[in-house]
Amino acid sequence: MSTGEQETAAARERDHVDAFLAELDLPGIDLTVEGIVDRIMGISRRLRRSMDETLAGFDLTWGEWSVLGALRHAGAPYRLAAGELARKHDLSSAAMTNRLDRLEQAGLVRRLPNPSDRRSVLVELTDAGQRVWERSVDVQARKEALITAAALEPHEREALNAYLRRLMLAFERDEQAAER
Repeated sequence: MSTGEQETAAARERDHVDAFLAELDLPGIDLTVEGIVDRIMGISRRLRRSMDETLAGFDLTWGEWSVLGALRHAGAPYRLAAGELARKHDLSSAAMTNRLDRLEQAGLVRRLPNPSDRRSVLVELTDAGQRVWERSVDVQARKEALITAAALEPHEREALNAYLRRLMLAFERDEQAAER
């Protein structure tokens, strides 16, 4: 089946959003926009569920994984102050302490005295923490690549990425304007 034939067949298929929209009786509501939003939200839920399944295989929660990721993205030596991690994750210091306790018990991070501020500690990603974070990213990326490759041709992935970028930029502009 050619790409054009696949696109035509996919256009004839109906998903649960189509069924939902067909039942809506909301004059003045753009059903195309509703379809876009509902599909993005549904895909987001499914991606999150997939990620949660991946992380469960590494005995991590989303929050713990995001702490490991923040440390990894900080660059070598993969350290951040505990207070900075709490701010980045919008957590109280007590909630971050609980998260760090679990990660430290698992050997994925270590706490070090902060040489520039005796009141705070630095959190450092261990070699084991880096390996776990990188392996979990790899597992999830392979899952996402398989799903995306099964549904979209390479040029369609590029086009979808460009459309989603435009939507994201519009939201970011709106948020910036609201902050002013």
